[in-house]
This record gives sequence, C-alpha cells and structure tokens, in this order.
Amino acid sequence: MKKTVTRLDYCQYLLVSQINYTLTNFAEHCASFSHDAINRYLRRERITPRLVWDNVRSQVVPTPKGYLIFDDTVLNKGYSHKIELVRRQWSGNEKAIIKGIGIITCVYVNPDTDEFWLIDFRFYDPDSDGKSKLDHVHEMLSKRRVS
Repeated sequence: MKKTVTRLDYCQYLLVSQINYTLTNFAEHCASFSHDAINRYLRRERITPRLVWDNVRSQVVPTPKGYLIFDDTVLNKGYSHKIELVRRQWSGNEKAIIKGIGIITCVYVNPDTDEFWLIDFRFYDPDSDGKSKLDHVHEMLSKRRVS
C-alpha cells in the first residue's frame, strides 16, 4: 500500500534531486508514492518562503566570513501549456528565450564549514506582482539576517 506524501518527504526529494524536480521523477524513484498521490499533495500544499526560513533557521551555522548568494534560474517548461507561472524568458543555460518558470533564490554560504543553506526564494512573475528580479533580491535581503 502506498503512503501519503508529507512535506518532509517532498522537501527531502527536492534537496537530493540535482537535475529533475518533476513529480513524475519523484514517483519513479520512490516506490512508496504514486504519481497521483504526489500530484494530490502538491495541489493542496503550499511551501512558502517563510516556511523554508522557519525550517532552516536552526540549522544555519553563521560565521563572520559567511555570505549570501542570489541566483535566478529558469525551470524549462517547454511542453507545458496550462501552468500559471510559465512565461517566455531568457535562459542562460539554453542561451535562448524559452517557456519556463523563473525562480530567484537566496543561499547562505559558510566557507569555514563548506556548507550552504537555501534560506529564501521568490517566483519571478512580473505580470502578477509587478516586481523585477532585483526587487525580489532587495526584498529577500531586507527580510533575512543570519547572525
């Protein structure tokens, strides 16, 4: 019998998956969950930037040499036709304009321990929120203080 997907299950999958973050890939690599169970979970669950910070804050090891990295990436969704956040945008990986979902992330790096933590993220969706990528970076920078 298949288990019910939990937030911990899904977050652990996202942490260990290096390339493919799709629910199909998750289902193919975890016999405990069916594709439909993962889909139902993703329809009802909302993982917010605040939730990420609340869960990682106690694990961050701050250092005076620590630094933040802000990165923007585009998840290629060339075959998607009905996903709300999909828009045509430049992809540095593809060196072209593609259909994809833009995500801006904030990662804290501790060079002393050679560790890093995702501490914040934002979806790039200027049509709905009117924010540029730099607006999102400014918002993340002003809300997070690691010390």
